[in-house]
Amino acid sequence: MSASARIRVLGAAAARAAHPPHAPCPDCGRDATVLTDRPDGAVVRHGTVVAKAHAADTDPAALAVRVAVAAHPLLAGILLPPLTGPAGGAAGTVTVWPRGAPVDPEAPDAAPWEEAATLLARLHSVPPAALPGPLPPMRGPAKAARALARMRRAGPGPVAEPVLGAWHSLPGWARDEAPAPRGSFLCHGDLHLGQLVRHPADGGPWQLIDVDDLGRGDPAWDLARPAAWYAAGLLAPDVWARFLAAYRTAGGPAVCRAGDPWPELDVPARALTVQAAALALAKSAVANRPLDGAERMMLDSCARIAGVPAELAHGAAS
Repeated sequence: MSASARIRVLGAAAARAAHPPHAPCPDCGRDATVLTDRPDGAVVRHGTVVAKAHAADTDPAALAVRVAVAAHPLLAGILLPPLTGPAGGAAGTVTVWPRGAPVDPEAPDAAPWEEAATLLARLHSVPPAALPGPLPPMRGPAKAARALARMRRAGPGPVAEPVLGAWHSLPGWARDEAPAPRGSFLCHGDLHLGQLVRHPADGGPWQLIDVDDLGRGDPAWDLARPAAWYAAGLLAPDVWARFLAAYRTAGGPAVCRAGDPWPELDVPARALTVQAAALALAKSAVANRPLDGAERMMLDSCARIAGVPAELAHGAAS
């Protein structure tokens, strides 16, 4: 199916969920509002509803469990609940959700870091045994491994050596080669500020979206991206401190309640650093462009990681 045809199918799915057939609607008859259109998925808005076409390699059974978890009462106010479960069709596997208001990228000082941390703590505290199942593994380590494979396919050359060195310093579970030592928690799997929306969109509370990577795993993985940004110098120390304090105040189990959090965060933060650097090298190689400043900082972090002896890099988390 062409990209334009997929968008039309998604727009129709959103319209069906937004209102009864043939009901008056100011959005009907207009071109669909495309929020995302990538090979690994597309999202289209119709009024107060969005429809998402998931990646072609999505496991329908695993996605059905993940969507059912988002609809479960224990996740109310944490995960945005779906309007419809997964349905197969011409556009692939499609789910439909309420529209929320995303984080404003033009207002970084107002970014909801504390709210994100509190939502994570609440998510991690939900017992997986009480949820629909079988709950699949959280896909964070698998995404890191795919990023390395993508980098290798792009062939960036010698500049990739620090990334490969940092990758090989990680324990097997962080490379998707073994079960995580703390793998019994409900995790989001791909936490960043783009995964939060206000619902209702006119000022409702923040909630987490995107369940494609949701599952059992080590909760420290969900803190790893901001931890990696902080370690690389991309996230201000005061923002990191507020995020960590909010997570601890809400009773999050990923780190100790006081003191040094890095024994729990070190390996996941290293893995997210490698993932970010690998994706940066892959994209820059394909586009034949130099790394930007943030990408260069992640690559420099990989060089530091690769220089740490493996037995220290693994620590107690190996």
